[in-house]
Amino acid sequence: MRPFAGFQSGILELKLRQLLKSSKIDEVLLSTNDMQALALANELDPNQEKIKTVKRPNELCLDTTSLTDLIKYVPTVVKHDVILWGHATTPLAGAKIYDQAVLKYVEALRNGFDSLISGCAFKNFLFDRDTNKLITEQQFGLKWPRTQDLPDLFEVNHVIFMAHRNIYLKQQDRVGGNPYFYEMDKLTSTDIDWEEDFKIAEALYERFGKL
Repeated sequence: MRPFAGFQSGILELKLRQLLKSSKIDEVLLSTNDMQALALANELDPNQEKIKTVKRPNELCLDTTSLTDLIKYVPTVVKHDVILWGHATTPLAGAKIYDQAVLKYVEALRNGFDSLISGCAFKNFLFDRDTNKLITEQQFGLKWPRTQDLPDLFEVNHVIFMAHRNIYLKQQDRVGGNPYFYEMDKLTSTDIDWEEDFKIAEALYERFGKL
């Protein structure tokens, strides 16, 4: 709810406005125990034509709440067959990204995938602090390969996790065993975890952002 790039109710307001603009998302469900957040949703969509609100139990809103418990909770409040799990902390991902992902998900199912997860390509050197060795050395026996020869890894960006409700119920996960990797660029993959991330994301949105 902290003001962000001209949005007085912060990244939550921005994300709800982005989702409202999406033409491929039928319903937006905001689950929270924060009364200000619930009031904001009702203000943006007074008749709850697209945004539905659910007051989340306090025990599922703690720093200690496990992701597994949240995953189990989702199908109890979402009745649609296909669930797109998204985070408000990804302000550079707008309506167009969500619409493209929905279309890509449908295509992916036809090609044998069972879900979709968003992220971006990752090629870099990582040290394991416990062993003082490069991950590449542990995996490939080569300490300093060329950057171009590093393995093609996929970094999850927390914009979209998309799967059928049955995957939540049967596998207790938000992606299946054969997910399609929906690749996004670094800009739209911007995710806020820390204070400096907030400042960077705000500057990027003010320069490049649009709903």
